[in-house]
Amino acid sequence: MSKYDFDEKNIDVEGLAQDAITNEELFQELLRGARSKDDTTRQNSFKSLQIIAEANPQFLYSEWDYFQEMLSSPNNYHKFIAIYILASLTSVDDNKKFDEIFDDYFGILAGDKAMTASHVALNSSVIVRNKPELRSRIIDILMSIDDIHQGKQKELIKAYAIEVLMKIHPDVDDRGEIEEFVRTQLESKSPKTRNMAQCFLDRCD
Repeated sequence: MSKYDFDEKNIDVEGLAQDAITNEELFQELLRGARSKDDTTRQNSFKSLQIIAEANPQFLYSEWDYFQEMLSSPNNYHKFIAIYILASLTSVDDNKKFDEIFDDYFGILAGDKAMTASHVALNSSVIVRNKPELRSRIIDILMSIDDIHQGKQKELIKAYAIEVLMKIHPDVDDRGEIEEFVRTQLESKSPKTRNMAQCFLDRCD
């Protein structure tokens, strides 16, 4: 059991994140906690690490390989954590490490697990913001979910894709193809996707 009480549900994850910057022992505990079998420990560790990834990404960037390894784990909870952390770390990825794992990262979207695929879709907007040179490739993938996703929740995942497209749409030169894709989703079997498509077309926030 960790002396930092990561298994407590109401722990101060922001305080842990701040302290971990100057406390190597705590930081290593957070890294180990991200792979814990205990749900609460894993979630608290992830939340703290995600705060670091967003507020002080350069500090966490040295652990890129650790999270890249989690991305290829058969454990979907490990994958979930890596999806978020790696997306955030692209803000300081001057070494273009993400470019090397692009196919692995978005290959999750082409898998059969809706949980991980949907979060890859959601985090696409973070990656596009940090790496605009990948925008067109990512847009093409998001609009190809029907063709690439192997699971049964394609219609639901497209709702997350539309949410991302709504964020990056204003920065795209050729918007017609995106708008046509979204318009076809008005006939989706998923109420969430239909509503998101209508929201996009109505330009709602």
